[in-house]
Amino acid sequence: MGFAELSLRQSLFIRRYVATGRGSRRRYLQLMGSYMLLQDRKLVRFGRLLARDARRTSDDDLRFLLGFEWRSRYTAAWLIGLDRRTQFREQLGRLLLESKAVYAGGAYCFALARFAEERDAEILVAYLDHYLPQLDCRYDQNDAIGALLHLDQRLGTEHASRFLQPGGLWEGSAVSDMDPAESKALMDVQCSFADACMTKSLRQWLPHRRRFMEEQDHPI
Repeated sequence: MGFAELSLRQSLFIRRYVATGRGSRRRYLQLMGSYMLLQDRKLVRFGRLLARDARRTSDDDLRFLLGFEWRSRYTAAWLIGLDRRTQFREQLGRLLLESKAVYAGGAYCFALARFAEERDAEILVAYLDHYLPQLDCRYDQNDAIGALLHLDQRLGTEHASRFLQPGGLWEGSAVSDMDPAESKALMDVQCSFADACMTKSLRQWLPHRRRFMEEQDHPI
């Protein structure tokens, strides 16, 4: 579905949930990482509005967004992950494996990490088993390994170990130059931000954001 095929209601809906804001402040762009650079006051407001929409958006509206282009899919997956709507788990898993929409896979991995159940780890394992051997595919493997490492820590499992052991699939993959520990750290901070949004504890989370940014040599 393209923009020209949208009804007025659908266009307004996308503007409200996906493209709210202007320029670099548009929600989908902020969700891709720039929210971490916001001033404290603006970050708290951004998180509060995000949590509000995560609770209010209907399942039907989220399904519409998941059927549209990558910006809408990215935003929908974040809203789904924030509110832990596990009824979307299998659909997100299918979309992740299809990898038809550029960028959106990172948000699917975030949502699966937020659900934090064994089935989510299984979906990520299946994705990595499928794509790591394909040396011409540099998709969302870094997000997937970050999410899987996050889940291993949460669940007390070791699903990621066979990918990362010497001679494992990661070592010979197209993304072997990427550091899984850094991917996990990013997924950890995304999930902690989501927790803070949904529990109304964003002000208490701000020092965590500051420490993370300092570790990345990017102080606020």
